[in-house]
Amino acid sequence: MMPPDRTPDGRYLIVRGRLWRAANPHLSEDERASLVAELMKARRAVGAALRNGDPGAERTARAQVHAAKVALGERGPIWWSDGAPDENRRLVKNSSYADWWSDSVGTGAAG
Repeated sequence: MMPPDRTPDGRYLIVRGRLWRAANPHLSEDERASLVAELMKARRAVGAALRNGDPGAERTARAQVHAAKVALGERGPIWWSDGAPDENRRLVKNSSYADWWSDSVGTGAAG
């Protein structure tokens, strides 16, 4: 499986034409790995809560997923400081990356 395309500035992954905020590249590799492990554990807990029909456990697990994503920089305050807005979850074609995307998709140069 090929990794998703990334915007030229590295702020977003592109999945099915939609921007998803990437993890903060300023995190150390150990820090990032630890947070990803927490995220995966929380996602497994969401699945277990759903399978067990436990709404309380599901809420707790979803809050843990959110906390890990905020710590990674994928949600919450933006991790860049140049004043560019957060375009998370927008379609690339409706974002500030639209021209780059339309130019690069046809050439296979995206990412």
